[in-house]
Amino acid sequence: MTQRRFGRRDALRLGGMSAMGAFLAACGVQGQGKPQASVAPDAVAKFWGGKAKNGKLNFANWPLYMDPKKPELKKFTEKTGIQVNYDEVIEEMGPWFAKVQPQLSAGQSIGFDLMVITNSIQFGQFRDAGFLAPLDHSKLPNYVANAAKSYAQSSYDLGNVFSIPWASGITGIAYDPDKIKRPITKLADLWDPEFKGKVGMFRDLQELGNFGLLAAGLKPAESGEAEWRKAAAKLREQKDADIVRQYYDQSYVDALGKGEVWITQAWSGDIFQKNVSDGTNFKFVIPEEGGTIWTDNMTIPITAENPVDAITAMDFFYEVENAATLAEYINYVCPVPAAQAAMRKHAAALSGEDKEYLESVASSELVFPGESDYAKLHYYVDFNTAEEQQDFTKIFDPIVLG
Repeated sequence: MTQRRFGRRDALRLGGMSAMGAFLAACGVQGQGKPQASVAPDAVAKFWGGKAKNGKLNFANWPLYMDPKKPELKKFTEKTGIQVNYDEVIEEMGPWFAKVQPQLSAGQSIGFDLMVITNSIQFGQFRDAGFLAPLDHSKLPNYVANAAKSYAQSSYDLGNVFSIPWASGITGIAYDPDKIKRPITKLADLWDPEFKGKVGMFRDLQELGNFGLLAAGLKPAESGEAEWRKAAAKLREQKDADIVRQYYDQSYVDALGKGEVWITQAWSGDIFQKNVSDGTNFKFVIPEEGGTIWTDNMTIPITAENPVDAITAMDFFYEVENAATLAEYINYVCPVPAAQAAMRKHAAALSGEDKEYLESVASSELVFPGESDYAKLHYYVDFNTAEEQQDFTKIFDPIVLG
């Protein structure tokens, strides 16, 4: 389980800001950010008019994002008759966009009808270039009925015009209660001199900058250069006081496990899996000042050869039972709240370690955040231009590198 989860998160991290690649994305509740591109009123009717199911689907996803036995896809084929070619071909957003952009620009098929893409600079490029099919929500009854309502408020795709979530994750604080005897509740705890040399922060600039903004009392989705500089100054205070041991990539989990750090920025699923796999008791909290949430999204390329089959699959994963079994395996934030009860029902039919494991997943706020948790989650910074992205990078890069 640990390798499955860490591998997926590493794949996201590889497209970090310093490489000008993919940004980890948001689907929080607070602040809708800047207005995003939409579609003409008749775009849905024009795209979907006359299209029918073809009985086949080519599905592009990230590695390690589904049980290798693919039980959900087998069930989907049994139910619909649609044969699925499932390919784990997406490993970074930048290279993926670069790979398919020429065909999409030429109006040609990319060989896939459904793709899971992270909200990122590239998501905006896909959207704004007209490369994503507008979704017909009348074909998504399970999504309409079962999705957490907060997802319709995503700044990158307000109203889910082009996408619906596959899974999400939370960025917050993890700490070792064996080393820190008081409860950790605030971002300010990451600045506490009591933990000098025992604090871990992310080297991913989007993650680091977001926490700097929140710690400075600023809203990431409403920030610009002036706010970024205030956040960088806040982070510089932390660094200059030698509070930060290191700016980590995925290795922060090992550093926490070895006791090199006692408290750190963390990804929710990593801490859940670390506790399950190694028997640790690390705590994960969403700070009072706020945390962040990123989302991977199901989308249909505008040139898809089998779009009806694709949107049928999208809605299939919003059936409560299917959402539950998927979350049981991947342990990310599930976009279907009712899947929690289904998961508990599955656990009740098991025994031993299997029962204990599934109960732990079902009861985890890292997989099923409550409304109070969602209320504290924020969007990442939203960039309108490449120049804004470059300015952000220039402001925060020196924190990590210098």
